[in-house]
Amino acid sequence: MKIHYQYIASIALTSALALTSCGDSFLEENLTTSKSTQVYTTQDGIDELVTGAYSKLKFKFNYIWGIECYNMGVDEFTSGANNMTGWNAYSTSLNSSETGANQPLWDNMYGLIEPANIIINNVPQYYSSSSATYNTRLGEGYFLRAYGYFELVKQFGGVPLKLNPSTGVETYFTRNSEEECYAQIISDFEKAYELLPEKGEATGRITKSAAAHFLAKAHLFRASELYSSWNTNYQEADLQAVIKYGKEVIDAHPLCNDFVELWDYKAPNGDNENVSEVVLAAQFSDDNDTWGRYGNQMHLYYPSVYQNLGGCLRDISGDREFCYVSATEYSMQVFDRVNDSRFWKSFITTYNCNSASGAPSYDSTAVAAGVAPAGTAVGEKRFGSGDIAIKYIVNNPGDTRYTDFTGKKSEDAVLKDGQLVPQHCFVRYYKGENFSWNISSSNTTGNYYNLMPAINRSVALSKFRDGYRVDYSSQFGTRDAIIARSADDVLMVAEAYARQKDYTNAITYLNKVRDRAGYASGENRSKHVDGGQAYKNNPYCSGGTAGRSGTTAAIYCETNTYYESNNIAETTESTKSEMHLNSIDDILNSPTDTPIYQALDLSSEYDKVMCFILNERTRELIGESHRWEDLARTKTLESRWKAFNCASTLGQGTFDASKHYYRPIPQSFLDGITNEDGSNLTDAQKEAMQNPGY
Repeated sequence: MKIHYQYIASIALTSALALTSCGDSFLEENLTTSKSTQVYTTQDGIDELVTGAYSKLKFKFNYIWGIECYNMGVDEFTSGANNMTGWNAYSTSLNSSETGANQPLWDNMYGLIEPANIIINNVPQYYSSSSATYNTRLGEGYFLRAYGYFELVKQFGGVPLKLNPSTGVETYFTRNSEEECYAQIISDFEKAYELLPEKGEATGRITKSAAAHFLAKAHLFRASELYSSWNTNYQEADLQAVIKYGKEVIDAHPLCNDFVELWDYKAPNGDNENVSEVVLAAQFSDDNDTWGRYGNQMHLYYPSVYQNLGGCLRDISGDREFCYVSATEYSMQVFDRVNDSRFWKSFITTYNCNSASGAPSYDSTAVAAGVAPAGTAVGEKRFGSGDIAIKYIVNNPGDTRYTDFTGKKSEDAVLKDGQLVPQHCFVRYYKGENFSWNISSSNTTGNYYNLMPAINRSVALSKFRDGYRVDYSSQFGTRDAIIARSADDVLMVAEAYARQKDYTNAITYLNKVRDRAGYASGENRSKHVDGGQAYKNNPYCSGGTAGRSGTTAAIYCETNTYYESNNIAETTESTKSEMHLNSIDDILNSPTDTPIYQALDLSSEYDKVMCFILNERTRELIGESHRWEDLARTKTLESRWKAFNCASTLGQGTFDASKHYYRPIPQSFLDGITNEDGSNLTDAQKEAMQNPGY
């Protein structure tokens, strides 16, 4: 049974509000019941407080900060139709007064730390030591506190460590160092690891494996390049800990046999949400009493805009296209799209027509030029209801099939072998176009990028699609959101071995995800599956439509453009052997990765291996809220942003390595705290507490 999270208010949390300068509207709007701290001196009250604290695990998936803090300003994605220059281009709008994402991250994590402190303090005093859940509740408290501080230190660097519950409003705080923060985080995760059960008492409860996963991650972060000024004495033991804890998680949570099982969402609380690979997930459902103010909104941010193309209306199956990000050319290039099924199981390349009356027609120019099908009459519809209406061709340079009929690179004027493509067609490379990383608006290929810097057409990530919402305009998603899965542990273990220069063992672990990624013998490579399919089981959808009046079919399409994009004959042969790494030479000479090595000017064996692992993290984990932090910890954020994100050339901002590896401390915090004697901080004191450059 899933946890039904409650939003719990308490005067015990006033310290968390004071810490964030009182006006935390997010908490105030969601905390709907007011209780005395006396409640939390009873076993039932502590149980309730723990359950309420779980709601903060939803934070990454609740609102726009989930895309801004974690997946913008990186190599994988650039701005979509909504151009957030502060986060994607590192413009001056990313500053200490930014309240859209930066301050909510700070507020919410400290809003988690305060109840965790109460739990840690009160369980030994007021919880029956003979209770079967005594250790679990205490372990949950330690985990939640460590999680909150880990989220903070990864973004802000050293932060104030507050380890005791408040008895009143507190305003005096000093920043601890990163080293001190990591010591506390690892200590708390270790306590959680010792106390938590192997199996949770309910779906969504934190377990020993979740603690092990985050122990591996915290040790890997501490051993990484961002902290090279102080981490030397920790590195060897940290890497051993990554291997130890990561292997435990992998053994306890076997990888799914097929990558698509992770995204094969059909209905809330279904089998897809209980696959063995998931270590911890934020719990969402179709019960609107659990939604709070936001719900799961990740389905909003990745979709490409389709509703303004003829024959396509926004519906439940296709998602509501806020389109905050667009996949970069790097995200196309980093995959071996012939042999690696993960590309086709992570991205959407086709959309159906769901409004036949709006479908485009063949005009007299096309008919007269002979590029329309033989016998076509002027005004005849180019496709009908349930036919493919939009397709993305993810081809390579040198493909001579596609040409531009009108010279305007319109999606409705693409010729394939001299004949007009009936669908709205977006082509990566037209005939005669050379390879480009598309890092400049004047140096683009195909017709994906014509609207740069506000790109609303792209090969969209499919991992968060949600066809079980109550309305085509609803922002409230129903899917659980994966916080941790064991494939991440596989890649962390591989990285730890690589950092030890033990490439043989690194390859062994890389092959665990790569072998799975290859197509199985007999597999249908043209099949597409994502959570849009849940519309079929959705009571708000009926008659083959997806919950939108005026439609006769669904936008969701069950095929992809694998064969047309790759320009190969149909086959059912396995590609497992093509994906398997036999030696380090396969990494150093990888045809897929070599252009990336060259773009980043890498020459050493070690640098190429580490680059390959970051590339493999894209191939496996793209869009799953890891990328900004991974590139920051490895100090590759600057080079990869400049090489692969078009924002680096558009004059909207620039990456400053002395500044942008950290986020700004919120101004509301600096303005709200005091010196120990109660006096306000001077401007010089605020500047000293702020991260450099902000």
